[in-house]
Amino acid sequence: MAQVRCQIIAIGNELLLGDVQDTNTYWLCQQLTGLGGKVIRCFIVGDDPEEIGWAVKEGLSRDVTLIITTGGLGPTADDITLQAIARALELPLEENEEALRMIESRYQALYQAGYIQDPSITPPRRKMALFPKGGKPLFNPVGTAPAMLLEYKGSYIVSLPGVPEEMKGIFQSSLVPFLKELFGQAFYESITVSLECGDESSIAEVVEKVARLHPGVYVKSKARAFGKKVRLRVTLAASGADPEEVTRAIGKALSYLEEEMASRGIKVSKEL
Repeated sequence: MAQVRCQIIAIGNELLLGDVQDTNTYWLCQQLTGLGGKVIRCFIVGDDPEEIGWAVKEGLSRDVTLIITTGGLGPTADDITLQAIARALELPLEENEEALRMIESRYQALYQAGYIQDPSITPPRRKMALFPKGGKPLFNPVGTAPAMLLEYKGSYIVSLPGVPEEMKGIFQSSLVPFLKELFGQAFYESITVSLECGDESSIAEVVEKVARLHPGVYVKSKARAFGKKVRLRVTLAASGADPEEVTRAIGKALSYLEEEMASRGIKVSKEL
């Protein structure tokens, strides 16, 4: 089963200014990889329609199946993600009735809970219901702005809010049916082992050899420092439709790694 090719676009001037750290991309990479997908690139762009549009079209031009954007869905003037996508794909921007109902419901709930004084749908609030034609709203269980799912020429664009709690809430609830359909019964497994070795360069050839002989397994060594008491870490990961085959592939790669390291007097220990 071919892996689903994914691209992530984090949007916001605050990210480029260093005012806010982009933790969304890190989290999404973990989630998509865990589903069996393959994240092939990530971008950080500002609140600029040209940059947002370029990043989206770049992904589509490289046969990316799933593009996820984060940020720029709110009521303020600089929240322009959906407008930029519509412009880049030459799709009309129109008010989505379902999205508007979601927004109305959320503001009514906030009003009844005493969090806001007026639940009226003002122009800034109504702005959050403007979607590219064909876009489907995804309910936001945490905030007020619906997310969007858009199918475009065989690819999919998912636009999520930039607030991490909202982004995660939608990904883990409203987006689940779509993700199950897209990724199928994909299975992902990852293990990390420790090596009693303080010099990554001394095992580089072995790690490269393991990866070459086991192409279905991702093999990566990680080093933070030098020293006799330093333990290097090596991660082995794989994904596929059959959990047993994935586990077996990792097991074979690990066995080979252990044999090669043992021949060099290096002990390998599995991390819990």
